[in-house]
Amino acid sequence: MTREHLSRHLISWASILEPRTREQAVRTSTMPFVYPHVALMPDAHLGKGATVGSVIPTLGAIIPAAVGVDIGCGMMAVRTGWTEDELRAAGPLTPLREAIEAAVPVSAGGYNTALTDTAAARVADLEAAAARAGFDPGSYAGNWRLQLGSLGSGNHFIEVSVDESGTVWLFLHSGSRGVGNKIAQRHIAVAAELCRRWWIALPDPDLAYLVEGTDEFWTYVRELRWAQDFAAANREEMMDRVVAAVAVHMGAPVVEVERVNCHHNFTEQEQHFGKTVWVSRKGAIRARAGEPGLIPGSMGTASYVVTGRGDPLSLTSSPHGAGRAHSRSAARRLFTRDQLREAMVGIEYRDTDAFLDEIPAAYKDIDQVMADAADLVEVRHVLHQVVNVKGD
Repeated sequence: MTREHLSRHLISWASILEPRTREQAVRTSTMPFVYPHVALMPDAHLGKGATVGSVIPTLGAIIPAAVGVDIGCGMMAVRTGWTEDELRAAGPLTPLREAIEAAVPVSAGGYNTALTDTAAARVADLEAAAARAGFDPGSYAGNWRLQLGSLGSGNHFIEVSVDESGTVWLFLHSGSRGVGNKIAQRHIAVAAELCRRWWIALPDPDLAYLVEGTDEFWTYVRELRWAQDFAAANREEMMDRVVAAVAVHMGAPVVEVERVNCHHNFTEQEQHFGKTVWVSRKGAIRARAGEPGLIPGSMGTASYVVTGRGDPLSLTSSPHGAGRAHSRSAARRLFTRDQLREAMVGIEYRDTDAFLDEIPAAYKDIDQVMADAADLVEVRHVLHQVVNVKGD
């Protein structure tokens, strides 16, 4: 067991914890509305305001930066009925990777030029949801409809993976794209301005918060929930396109044995330790007893399909991935393209310097993260990539 009480209101499951990350988490835990404590996940690392890999339960307030700027970011996986041998027998994997890249816009500014039929139906649902929430997403991003079904860059990815039995899985990671980012940035700024106006002293300016009961609070909650819905629909739309590309490669429809879709940057109201609290998970998945979840490693390492154990001290949460060990700029200084190639041996991927900051060595050891999380989740499947798709 790695659980450690770092302060009165901070419990950590991280055996690897950089000092500045620990200090940041302690600062967050001192906020007067935290109840009962901040839970720090095994993959914790430095973030904006609040630590990535933290679970922050609050009474009567929400810290927008504790949700993060990629609202609703998360994972999705589909277990197919095929084996790796069948996948490889169907043909070379390079054309499959290229077909996925053609079907899903990748990279930071990559969006669709038109809506597919499935995207149009999802957009219609989101338009209706925005109307109920009383706001126009177009005021944040005029092309938000064309953002649905796009991947983004950084640590977002699409992968074809194989589990311990040789079964093929489709796996992807993305969130609410540009429109979600702009919603988040606006409300982070609103919270900062209100705290300045009310002369509220903060241990970190990025811990500015919105007070429940105010118009600003409920405006944020409505738009936050919409962005979370957008993120989930975005993953569904991308997965449908990946499924279609794999079906062409295999020459037969994909039989979906299982489909899992989960957030790891989000806020929900939940019951913990006798009270209703707002739980902000910034880089953490919900892991109630029996609840399915997805925990990716980095490109070139293992990912995990899990079920939650419902640990109460963790606020029924678990890590969301490997967690960075080196910043992006540091990774570019430390590692070479040859090292990336060595790490990706046997995996079909786009060979480019653009992915140097995503090299597996820039992340914590996912096996150690999962060992630290043994009380939080049960591992069902261990996945290894055979195809990796990322954006520049």
